[in-house]
Amino acid sequence: MSWYRNSIFVLKGLKEYTKGGYVSASKCFAAKDLDVDCNGKSFMITGANSGIGKALAVAIAKLGGTIHMVCRNPTYAEEAMKEIRDETGNPNIHVHILDMSQPKNIAKFAEKFMDEHESLNVLVNNAGCMVNERRTTDDGLEMNFATNTLGVHMLTKSLLPLLKRSDQPRVIMVASAGMLTQKLNLADLQSEKMKTYDGTMVYAQNKRQQVIMTEQYAAEHPEVKFFSMHPGWADTPAVKTSMPDFYNRMQGKFRTPEEGADTALWLAVSDAAKSQPSGEFYQDRRVVPKHLPLAWTHSSTEEHDKLMAVLDDYFAQFSQ
Repeated sequence: MSWYRNSIFVLKGLKEYTKGGYVSASKCFAAKDLDVDCNGKSFMITGANSGIGKALAVAIAKLGGTIHMVCRNPTYAEEAMKEIRDETGNPNIHVHILDMSQPKNIAKFAEKFMDEHESLNVLVNNAGCMVNERRTTDDGLEMNFATNTLGVHMLTKSLLPLLKRSDQPRVIMVASAGMLTQKLNLADLQSEKMKTYDGTMVYAQNKRQQVIMTEQYAAEHPEVKFFSMHPGWADTPAVKTSMPDFYNRMQGKFRTPEEGADTALWLAVSDAAKSQPSGEFYQDRRVVPKHLPLAWTHSSTEEHDKLMAVLDDYFAQFSQ
């Protein structure tokens, strides 16, 4: 009943997540915030070959930033890299092939990246998946959890030493308002106890976990700015593939990928974001609540600590 009730609240607030919501909010944006020079700065964006990730890569490349595209599919990644270079005239676009559901490979990738690069100014955790049937990885992990939660933790924690050596380091979590319908469920992180597996609900639970992880990172690592954000409902290949019914119903109301990427771009490059509070949840360049008016989605500090302890145990296991 709680899932249904809170879904209704999200749907009632749907207008602000649509293109119309972006157009309305953007009237208050300061154009000068994105008038910045990113030459000499490096940005890692996971899932950068399409959708919001690609739009973000293009925007930062136009500002002169060096882009490290972390992608799963080599063919799509190479095509996107060429398109970004052609569109922006920026040659400093690099592809790294990595499956975010494979924690051992993430640890190896991060170690190699840190050996080969002197700095990383911004990490954008954008890649994600919504698998609608329960599947497990070779490590026995539920696929959505492995990609959206553990993979993000493995990459973020592994790269923290490099981020801390860099100028104005920032980490951005591309989350979702779907998390507003979820309370942290520590009893079933692998979605083994669900009577009927619901990929949409599992994805929303992963996004709640990401928002909590952002809070925890911010508290533990004050040298780095950590932000989570909601891009609104954007017209991306992932939405079309994973949520076809929703995609068809929302035709004409979706934000463009560029509009969906706007807040992530603002958080990644603007001087204005330097003064924004770390650990908060952002939408349309402002802090927004992490919970709906009903308080049932709140969880305790002890539960948050336990989530991080579980993730750190996995980190220790797969980093060996």
